[in-house]
Amino acid sequence: MKGYAGKILYLDLSEKTSKQKKLKKKFARNYLGGVGFGAKILYEEVKPKTDPLSPDNVLIVTAGPISGVPFMGAGRTTFVSKSPLTDGWMHSNMGGSFAAHMKFAGYDTIVIKGKASEPVMIKIDDENVEILPAEELWGKGAIEAQKIVKEKYGKQYDTFAIGPAGENLVKYACIIGSGARAAGRGGLGAVMGSKNLKLVAVKGSKKVEIADPEGFKEFRKEFTEKITKKLVNYTLYGTPILVNLINEIHGGLGTRNWQEETFNDAEKISGEVFKEKHFIRNTACFGCPVACGKIFRSLRNPEVTSEGPEYESIYALGSACGIDDPNTLIEADKKCDEYGLDTISTGISIAFIMECYEKGLISKKDLDSIEARFGSSEVLLTLIDKIAKREGVGSLLAEGTKRMSEKIGKDSWKFAIHVRGLEIAGHSPRVLKSMAIGYAVSNRGGSHHDGRPGPEYAMQPEEKKKIDGKSRLNYEINLWTTLGDSLIVCHFVENVLGSSLNENHLKLIRLVTGFDMSIEELRDVAHRIYTLERCFNIREKEVAREEDTLPWRILHERIPNGPAKGFGVTPEELNEMLEEYYLLRGWDKNGIPTEKELRRLGLDFAIEDMNKVRKKSV
Repeated sequence: MKGYAGKILYLDLSEKTSKQKKLKKKFARNYLGGVGFGAKILYEEVKPKTDPLSPDNVLIVTAGPISGVPFMGAGRTTFVSKSPLTDGWMHSNMGGSFAAHMKFAGYDTIVIKGKASEPVMIKIDDENVEILPAEELWGKGAIEAQKIVKEKYGKQYDTFAIGPAGENLVKYACIIGSGARAAGRGGLGAVMGSKNLKLVAVKGSKKVEIADPEGFKEFRKEFTEKITKKLVNYTLYGTPILVNLINEIHGGLGTRNWQEETFNDAEKISGEVFKEKHFIRNTACFGCPVACGKIFRSLRNPEVTSEGPEYESIYALGSACGIDDPNTLIEADKKCDEYGLDTISTGISIAFIMECYEKGLISKKDLDSIEARFGSSEVLLTLIDKIAKREGVGSLLAEGTKRMSEKIGKDSWKFAIHVRGLEIAGHSPRVLKSMAIGYAVSNRGGSHHDGRPGPEYAMQPEEKKKIDGKSRLNYEINLWTTLGDSLIVCHFVENVLGSSLNENHLKLIRLVTGFDMSIEELRDVAHRIYTLERCFNIREKEVAREEDTLPWRILHERIPNGPAKGFGVTPEELNEMLEEYYLLRGWDKNGIPTEKELRRLGLDFAIEDMNKVRKKSV
């Protein structure tokens, strides 16, 4: 089968066994790869109500048909599991090259279940699969552990690992791979930690065969010429170039836990400053001509270098916490990478605690004698250490904003900035209505990679204020991002291929796999996958529409100042957008996929689960 390695590898850490299954063509065509494979396997392998940190949960590591092919994002790896942070569906993507090497070893997907009796690593060399002791790696940083393994077994291995945060089951611990690339969202590093799995290493000797090599070569050449021109600022500055743009032009840079959306000191932590004063060199993922990754150096502590921070980290660790020092952000980013912490959830969790302290809801005594004030670099760096180690107040912070607000009480839930338990990214749902509906219906929660902000950023202010067409816009974007995470490609390709499904996507699939799809079939593939993710959430939580909401602050407070002063989104506007979105999806008024739509999509196996919840919603 062109574009695929042809096998799925199943590993049981409890039994220390592995087995392989042949990839079936019908399965590949219906689900493509990436999140598609992950959605079907997760629904089948994980029993309802499984504890995310139990041996019965699975960690799915998956590639797509584009993985291992010289194309932008073809080294990206998708991880899928039940999230310990949200108790629902989670997938997280990591840049670098692991998925390509996994394909070279002969596997499209690896499914890991069980729990080892002691710390272990998995080493894969083509057909040779070993589960090895890893006691000497336990306690090491995620980047450090990868270096040790490569020195021991060879630099030709690609790797991913967890740091101390994953070992200590921090609810938003992440996976770090291909050096310092992060699968950041949803706590999948804690899932690894719960299995006593420290690291996975893979190398392979095979090649990925594609259906039309010459046609693909021409397609890639034309694409590369366009994307390198379109994303020239990302090559020069990386994603930090967005800081000034979002702050000054759009007025949507979350500041002081989203009390404001304009940061007066944004210029100090802008992409321009990072490039001028801290830049060392560019980095690129497998097959990518853009090289948006940047290595930065702290001038305060020159021995500290970090691959990042990216824009999202600057927002969460910077403006959201009132931090205006780039040295602090580089050092915080490096700490998060070694500890294996999601920078978004880490920063927003700390920002939440800072506001709780500011409002007098918690005392200095509650915070281990720390004065958790906005703007304190020392507090930020200290709390990151405490979170990763679950030391003192760090154990509370390690639970994320949703659980923290439930424990603290006193109306703190009103400024707990999360959706479904996942802290939101740095693209304002008050400025961008498509992101308001995008966060609300994202199967993950507060992710900016299910809905995408780009199309609405291009609109004029008066158009941004309207809800008309925003549900349709987000629906089309959701189809694209689901497809992108199934192929798997970098979402930045939307700048050339488009942010709604079209002939470009059909052609890319045809050239690589040979699948001659119609646009209708392709839309159904993406819709099938997203709907199945939704079904998993509904099955696990037994709610649907109740979770399709936004933080109280976002729905009830207007932006107080800056270019977007007065912007907001009301509960009534959100409900109107939800109703339109449900109709587009073929879901009922409570957001549960209808039996008719499930049958049409070939998801008959989910009907009984959905009907159980539907009866409770009547």
